[in-house]
Amino acid sequence: MNLTEAMKGRHSVRQYTDQPLNEAVISALQKEIDACNQESGLHIQLVTNEPKAFDGFMAHYGKFSGVTDYIAMIGKKGPTLDETCGYYGERLVLLAQQLGLNTCWVAMTYSKIRTAFEVRSGEKLCIVIAIGYGLTQGAPHKSKAFGDVAQIEGDVPNWFEKGIEAALLAPTAMNQQKFMFTLKDNQVSVKAGMGFYAKIDLGIVKYHFEVGAGETGWEWGA
Repeated sequence: MNLTEAMKGRHSVRQYTDQPLNEAVISALQKEIDACNQESGLHIQLVTNEPKAFDGFMAHYGKFSGVTDYIAMIGKKGPTLDETCGYYGERLVLLAQQLGLNTCWVAMTYSKIRTAFEVRSGEKLCIVIAIGYGLTQGAPHKSKAFGDVAQIEGDVPNWFEKGIEAALLAPTAMNQQKFMFTLKDNQVSVKAGMGFYAKIDLGIVKYHFEVGAGETGWEWGA
């Protein structure tokens, strides 16, 4: 399964089986977490066999069940933290999909178990990602049209079209897809909409666009 296939096959899942993550899966996830931390300066941590975070009222209200494993997205406080967590978190989400796992971004409906992960001085727990073997594979979210999220004059380059297609597959808060891409010459810009977690969504969407558009023929603009 390549990344494009992972994006198409990955949907949010809230109910999980009791199948534990095996050593090979944990090793693959940890290797990528280490790489993401090295590249980004984040302090991402994989938490396994920890059922308390998703055993409270809010988790049950959010219809979560069977969650014992999750990724804690942690980093230094600052204006770019949310976007960075979104970008690298989605990189891990798509790897999880390639490994046969299911995931769900979780902003509020969980309990912070302080002994399960380390938050150093000056750091913040931004968001968590539930991970495991889902009871189902989830369902696709509704997507906006190309013109609702992209502004461009003239012909649409194939790489830009592919990038937007990938961006529209990205998970966003309440599936609202509050982002707007613009293209000028070969420079792509994207702005987040208003609302909670919009910057996290922005990071997720930027990673999807990069995967869809490929590495050549364009660059990020201001």
